[in-house]
Amino acid sequence: MAPRSTWKGFLKVSLVSIPIKVYPAAESSATLSFNQLHGECRTRIQQKRWCPTCNREVANTELVKGYEFEKGRFVVLEEEDFAKVRTESTRVINLVQFSGEKALDPIYYDRPYYLAPDGPMAAGAYAVMREGMRGKVGVGKVALLGREYLVAVRPHEQGLLMFTLHHAGEMRTPSQIEELRSLPDVKQDEVALARQVIGTFEGDLDLATFKDEYKEGLKEVIEARIAGQEVSAPPEVEAPTNVVNLMDALRKSLDAVSASRKKTAKAELPAKKAAAKAEGKRRKAG
Repeated sequence: MAPRSTWKGFLKVSLVSIPIKVYPAAESSATLSFNQLHGECRTRIQQKRWCPTCNREVANTELVKGYEFEKGRFVVLEEEDFAKVRTESTRVINLVQFSGEKALDPIYYDRPYYLAPDGPMAAGAYAVMREGMRGKVGVGKVALLGREYLVAVRPHEQGLLMFTLHHAGEMRTPSQIEELRSLPDVKQDEVALARQVIGTFEGDLDLATFKDEYKEGLKEVIEARIAGQEVSAPPEVEAPTNVVNLMDALRKSLDAVSASRKKTAKAELPAKKAAAKAEGKRRKAG
C-alpha cells in the first residue's frame, strides 16, 4: 500500500516557498501488534469511556476537550478555539537557520518524515533547493498532530528528509546520571588496544543486513500456535561475565577475530581456486 501524506503546506526558505506534502518515513505496521482478550472465553476486550459521576458509558459525540488549570478544575475548549491559533507553522515549514549537517547532535532527533513536492510545478524548485542544501541542515517549526514541533530538514538521496526534534529543555544531561559523574581516568595502552579491537569490526554500514530476529522468532511461535504445534525454546542466552582484566579481555578479542578470519579464509580458498581454474580454462578456450 502506498504511503499517505499526513500534512500539506509549504517549505519556505527566505522568499522561496515550495508546495510540499509530508509522509512518514517509518512503517509502524511493520511491528507485530496484539489485542487484549478475556483469558476465559478468548473474547476481545472492549475499551469503554466511563463517567464515574453519571455512572454510565459516554458516547464519542458527548466528549469535549478540557485543560486542567487547577487540581480538579477544567476549562473546556471548543473546535473554534483551536482554529483561533493560527501560527505560521500550521501551513508553512519556515527554515530560519542553517548549519553543517554534523552540527546537530543526534540526541535531538525524533521521528523522520519525507518531504515531497506537491504537484509538477513545485518539483523543479524542490530539486534546486535539495541540491542547494547538500551538506547542510535547516531548522524551523511545523504544527503536526495537534502540536508544534521543532524540525530539522536535510537532503537524503533524491529527496528531503525532515526530523521532528526534541527541544533543548527536554533533554537530560550526562551530569544528571549518577553513574556518569565519577568515571575513572583511562590508561592510554588500554585505549590503544580498545581502538585496535574496534578497528577489526570497521566496514561499510548497511542497516539492511540487520534483521529483527525477535519478531521473526515470534512469527514462528504464532504460526505454530495457529497450526496447533509446539515450538521448543532455544537454550537461554547466558549473560556476559563482568570484565575482570580489561587488557586480557581485549587481547582475547583480537585473538578471536584473527582465528575467525583465518577460518573464513580457509573455507573460501577452495572456491577461489576453483574460480581461478575455471577462468584459466576459459582464457585458453578463447
